[in-house]
Amino acid sequence: MIRDKKPRFFYGYVILVASLGIQGIIWGIFNSFGVFFMPLQAEFGWSRAMISAAVSFSMLLHGLVAIIMGGLNDRFGPKLIMAICGLFFGLGHLLMSQLNAAWQLYLFFSVLVGIGISATDVVLLSTIARWFVKKRGLMSGIVKAGTGMGLMIMPLVASKLISASSWRTSYIILGILALVFAIPIAQLLRRDPGQMGQLPDGEKEVTISSLDSVERGLSLGQAIHTKQFWIICGVYFTICSCVQTILVHIVPYATDLGISATNAASILSTIGGASIAGRLVMGSAGDSVGNKRAMLVCFLILVAILCWLQWAKELWMLYLFAVAYGFSHGGFFALISPMAAELFGTRSHGAIFGIVIFSGTIGSAISPILAGHIFDITYSYWLAFLTLTALSIIGLILTILIRPTNDKGGGNDSRRST
Repeated sequence: MIRDKKPRFFYGYVILVASLGIQGIIWGIFNSFGVFFMPLQAEFGWSRAMISAAVSFSMLLHGLVAIIMGGLNDRFGPKLIMAICGLFFGLGHLLMSQLNAAWQLYLFFSVLVGIGISATDVVLLSTIARWFVKKRGLMSGIVKAGTGMGLMIMPLVASKLISASSWRTSYIILGILALVFAIPIAQLLRRDPGQMGQLPDGEKEVTISSLDSVERGLSLGQAIHTKQFWIICGVYFTICSCVQTILVHIVPYATDLGISATNAASILSTIGGASIAGRLVMGSAGDSVGNKRAMLVCFLILVAILCWLQWAKELWMLYLFAVAYGFSHGGFFALISPMAAELFGTRSHGAIFGIVIFSGTIGSAISPILAGHIFDITYSYWLAFLTLTALSIIGLILTILIRPTNDKGGGNDSRRST
């Protein structure tokens, strides 16, 4: 046995809180885009498909850059990466306040903001996977609870700012908020416990073999030759297709029903609040019953509540949708990183998870545009929501098909998805 001479305080908890804070700020602001949807349409007369495309291209670029960011985090760590991305994100929102043409919408939001969010999941969750092993699902859930907190708070804040001043002023305030908070918080991040002379989970002593196992697992090249890798990419595609469409279009859908802008924004906030519970409960469930079983529960809830959405025409019905949908939404994002670590290990977790994220952003890019285009043609979201229901069923089936990797180096703990 060798004894770790680290200080009593485990720095992993600083990583946890810092990651939660960055998630709350970045994703909370990004997911407020739906609140700006109607003001942009009213001022510029753009179609819903055209406005949705800005988010879609942003998510697609986010996924592409996430592959690079994941690899960079494996090599260099998160501090500088997150600071640079925070700068892009804040700058993009500041420039959105000066928006006057469609090409600017795509440059400021799709490109700058897209680069800004590219590291937020892959870098932070990959870092958490290295700092925590025993309760990886719960800790990932806590980090992603930051996204839920941001989604609960920021759409209402943005809506109030728009009502009190204008959407342009709102973008200035949100941009400053991102710069002031995200960049300094990023300076607290460290790649792994070894940089602080510590061990995962705050362990005080460890055998040589177990210390060596912390970074075990498949390489990226090995992972992409397994069917599990492509199945999990398909699963994440269906998840993100549903998630991004709801986040972009639920506010316009509600206002089309005659619901006030403030109440419509509160639906988005309710999704955020419910997602916090989903992230914590399902993240913890992944640790105890397995990530696959927990993921299946999330999909069953998603299928049921998307069916409900077909008939949800009143505010109370949309609030009920928001609670159930938000719970499953949160669970998905708490489970996907631990599932990747469980299947493939942490040796190349950043690079592997980066490609998984990219697969999801393809869905995030296509679905909001498709939903907007369907509305522009039919003046209804019915067919769009029916498509999401079908995708959620496909995701459920793919999750059932997930099996452990045959390579024993593919995971760094004894749990397997069954």
